Amino acid sequence: MAHAHLDAVKRYLLDLQDRLCADLAAEDGGPGFREDAWVREEGGGGRSRVIEHGSLFEKGGVNFSHVFGERLPPSATAARPELAGRSFHAVGVSWVLHPENPHVPTSHGNVRFFIAEKAGEAPVWWFGGGFDLTPFYPVHDDVLHWHRVARDACAPFGDDVYPRFKAWCDDYFLLKHRDETRGVGGLFFDDLNDWGFEKCFAFQRAVGDAFLGAYLPIVRRRRDTPWGARERDFQLYRRGRYVEFNLVWDRGTLFGLQSGGRTESILMSMPPLARWEYGWNPEPDSPEALLYRDYLRPRDWLGEGAN
Repeated sequence: MAHAHLDAVKRYLLDLQDRLCADLAAEDGGPGFREDAWVREEGGGGRSRVIEHGSLFEKGGVNFSHVFGERLPPSATAARPELAGRSFHAVGVSWVLHPENPHVPTSHGNVRFFIAEKAGEAPVWWFGGGFDLTPFYPVHDDVLHWHRVARDACAPFGDDVYPRFKAWCDDYFLLKHRDETRGVGGLFFDDLNDWGFEKCFAFQRAVGDAFLGAYLPIVRRRRDTPWGARERDFQLYRRGRYVEFNLVWDRGTLFGLQSGGRTESILMSMPPLARWEYGWNPEPDSPEALLYRDYLRPRDWLGEGAN
């Protein structure tokens, strides 16, 4: 039964990658994604699809991977000792989009499934994933739309699901060394197995299928907003925070590198350009200060009379 479950999830994820790439390429209107298939020596492989220098996206990627092996790295079993001595499969799709226009938010998402097996024992499995939004010049209505779509995706699974996974996202995408969130959040879940396989898998599909409806309307509203050197400099400065989070805090990046994943695909999430400046602070009451004042902290977006 475990392999039937794995096969079903893998079919969904491959189809999701196809659908995401098709719709994002159509929105970009440029040359589209190029595919790079790869094989992992220890077991598995994937297909990385990357778009660069597009009409909309300066860089983006939608990656599928399926890696497996006879044992997990010590870093994984130290945190989860019940996984010691088990073979494993990890399958997922992850995506990140870095638009060129600073008024169009960066966005990230992923959905994944993990299963570990040992003869004579029940398999250990769980789902994880979510999506989050990182605007540089945020628009309040865009943030409300984003969270409404996230709430609606969660609604069939219980009234407590959106508040719980929204709060988890706020906590997860916190740059603790900066005491600020990476963006305005969304959904994050991990170790999801307490609903049974079918309901957990249905939730994963609901999250993956919701992304385009959450993101593309924002893209369409902001992609023609004029911008110049000031906005570009600020975008590159804030992209530095994106790099900091991915290299210091992100579990997926660390697991991928420690488990012998493909480095080029793992680091696909990095922006093409970023900058750091010592001791920089925005001018008071500037558009840049608005991001820091109102958006880089957890907020109950849909509890403020905005439903």
